[in-house]
Amino acid sequence: MSVTDIAAADLADAVRTVRETEPLVQHVTNTVTINDVANLTLHWGGLPVMADSFGDAGEMTAAARALVINIGQVPDDRVEAMHEAGRKANERGVPVVLDPVGLGSTPSREAVTESLLEAVDFAAIKGNYGEISALAGVEANVEGVESIGDYEAIEETAQSVADSTDAVVVASGVDDVVADADGAVRITAGHEMLGEVVGTGCMLGATVGTFAGALEDPREAAVHGTLAFGIAGERAAAMDYAGPGSYRTNFQDAVSGVTGDDLESADLADRLEPAL
Repeated sequence: MSVTDIAAADLADAVRTVRETEPLVQHVTNTVTINDVANLTLHWGGLPVMADSFGDAGEMTAAARALVINIGQVPDDRVEAMHEAGRKANERGVPVVLDPVGLGSTPSREAVTESLLEAVDFAAIKGNYGEISALAGVEANVEGVESIGDYEAIEETAQSVADSTDAVVVASGVDDVVADADGAVRITAGHEMLGEVVGTGCMLGATVGTFAGALEDPREAAVHGTLAFGIAGERAAAMDYAGPGSYRTNFQDAVSGVTGDDLESADLADRLEPAL
């Protein structure tokens, strides 16, 4: 799929497919954003399950259409559940999305991410500019779980991670970049208020996982999911809100309102462009 192949009808079909498929999406994630992640999965049309204990995590993954592993918290028991779920997903051909939250901020997160990349085949990796840069081994500034600084070569960086991991890479920032071994796409969609709400990065990871559970091509899932997420962010800003709290509610409502039919006539002319 090239940038010139993507039309409003394609995006609309992707959203409808997710809603019609209702994929069961298993998450091994962090407790900070777990409720928002579960709700966003549901609002896209998926069925969320958040099994994060050893045994249960693998059993739930065996029944799922997609698995999202989020390293926002890395206690030993949860890391064991991540590995178990990842192995089970690979055995059953279930697409796995990695969200390396806070990678580059502590050696512990680096060790967990390295162990997962060695043990699990990932269909997609979603991180902010700093996390993807840290994954590529280039200079990154990650404070806590936030990406700080400028990343002028993020397209090349994302593609290098795609090359080394054989996964589709989503680098989220002011603009989002989706890259695979063949090239990169820059997506211009979203709103600055998304950066004022804790957990929107985790919610984007959940979105990519939900779309991956319904669409056969991981790159299509990443591009369409990221674009739909950004459009929902814009629609949320068009509603009345008093600040980040009410915008967060608007965003959940906006995602629920993206049905597919409403995207048939969307203007995508300036939304996607080849980055490499």
